Amino acid sequence: MNIILAKSAGFCFGVKRAVETVYKEAEKNQTPIYTFGPIIHNEEVVADLEKKGVQVIHSTDELKGRPKGTVIIRSHGVERKIYDEIKALGFEIVDATCPFVLKIHRLVEQYSREGYHIIIIGNETHPEVEGIKGWSDPAETTVIGTCEEAEKFTLSSEKKVCIVSQTTFNYNKFQELVEIVNEKGYDIIVLNTICNATEERQTEAERIAKEVDAMIVIGGRASSNTQKLFEICKKECENTYYIQTIKDLDLTRLKSTDNVGITAGASTPNNIIEEVQKNVRNEF
Repeated sequence: MNIILAKSAGFCFGVKRAVETVYKEAEKNQTPIYTFGPIIHNEEVVADLEKKGVQVIHSTDELKGRPKGTVIIRSHGVERKIYDEIKALGFEIVDATCPFVLKIHRLVEQYSREGYHIIIIGNETHPEVEGIKGWSDPAETTVIGTCEEAEKFTLSSEKKVCIVSQTTFNYNKFQELVEIVNEKGYDIIVLNTICNATEERQTEAERIAKEVDAMIVIGGRASSNTQKLFEICKKECENTYYIQTIKDLDLTRLKSTDNVGITAGASTPNNIIEEVQKNVRNEF
């Protein structure tokens, strides 16, 4: 069997930086360590950090009454008010927000202040998008994730519009939604804030999926970028499998397969990718 492993599979820069930050803080072990939400969308990594005493909190209310310590902001980033609330409760902050996400915060804050209506192309319930929304005027912010939502979007003609994107959004889908909004004739500035690593990962996954008989996509179920990789690969290769670890893969399905492609989301550790690759190779 021939196995093609995507060069872009696994941790991106922002996730690697965030995970390393938490491990370093945990090693100090001087005060309690909290992460605002799971540091990444990978259950294995989160579970390992919990063994080291790192606690996950999902709101500032959960910090009330807890021992003072350090709160690490994950790579997805958070709303502006969260920083103030954490400080007001007496906790230290270590900001592991991905620099590419921080850039979006600054852009949204700037254009919102200048009177633009902000459109965020992305998944409204994704923590990154929730964080981005928190840096603009809520009354002048719209999240668009589907063609239907783009078609329904309306605004007074004199209002200027600034469009940004969730860093892990599908690039082709982003262009499609921007085109729909652009046809409405508004005064628009488009800022393609999709991370280069995301675009490269999606492009490579699509190329590999076209060349193989089966495709394996590895990542957490809650990982937005992994879900999008799966959608892209499934479109090109019907035999595409979405797994979190090797335990989720039925190897018997690959018995009559000559070429297998493997890719992984930005929150997937290298050891999990290597384990899948090794098992698939050894089995056949």
